Amino acid sequence: MDRKILIVEDEPAIVTLIRFNLEKAGFQTDVSYDGEEAIARLQEETYDLIVLDVMLPKMDGMEVCKKIRQDDNFVPILMLTAKDSEYDKIYGLEMGADDYLTKPFSPKELIARIQAILRRTDRSKTYEDENLKIGDLVISPKRFEAHFKGELLELTRKEFELIAYLTAHKGQILSREQLLSAVWGYDFVGDTRIVDVQVSNLREKIEVDTKKPQYIKTVRGFGYKMEEVE
Repeated sequence: MDRKILIVEDEPAIVTLIRFNLEKAGFQTDVSYDGEEAIARLQEETYDLIVLDVMLPKMDGMEVCKKIRQDDNFVPILMLTAKDSEYDKIYGLEMGADDYLTKPFSPKELIARIQAILRRTDRSKTYEDENLKIGDLVISPKRFEAHFKGELLELTRKEFELIAYLTAHKGQILSREQLLSAVWGYDFVGDTRIVDVQVSNLREKIEVDTKKPQYIKTVRGFGYKMEEVE
């Protein structure tokens, strides 16, 4: 069965470019030209992934992303940003986006990003039932849940996948490139800042003092390590 992707973009030329290349790669596509139309369509249809532009009429991409996650819909979202804005990227990730791509982009990179996200989504379905534990943190991979000190953590999909991977490899020093490949599924050199953003988000949720983390330690010059708390 072909994967089905919703394109949410208001510029016809960009829609044509994206749609042509996605269908050429074997995907089925639907298009929404504004945010409200996208939300309405998502209430009627199920998709494997959403390509979501930030700048949209009626409801912008950030609000669309936020609304999708508030509705407990965890469909992967690839956000398109009009400029290389650090704020847009970080805010998009905080709203629950899985990845971002800056305009202008090549069709080849667009397809590569989408395939990487879908591969990672497929792999996440193969988690074992066994819980992962470290200190007061308990990860339930099969249920996509994480508890800290008995409280359910509110995590985005990528935050969950990152903390699960770090916990499963506790004690190991993992480079940003390793984490990018394992969690985002990139088969090419990507922007490792996305890893730093997600680690920072996780620390806000599980560390008493984010400047002196007990769980996710920074190993200067290498990457990160999840440590057993004494």
